[in-house]
Amino acid sequence: MKSFHLTISKVGESLYEGDAHSLTLACVDGEITVLADHEPFVAPVVPCTAVVYDGKEHRHDIEFKHAGVIEISNNQVTVIL
Repeated sequence: MKSFHLTISKVGESLYEGDAHSLTLACVDGEITVLADHEPFVAPVVPCTAVVYDGKEHRHDIEFKHAGVIEISNNQVTVIL
């Protein structure tokens, strides 16, 4: 299964850094799931619990208590809260 590089961070803290097979989270227009080779995309993220499946198919639930933004480009995904 293909993967992408994922970075989830907030000021002063990295919440996740590494390869991922999928990321599911809530944006202002609804829930999205990101897979490898996703088209370029930028959107506001709302408070939610993001679900990440890493390169070993382990599930990571990451709680977003604040709004933020997601940017997808060149098989890299960055979420800043």
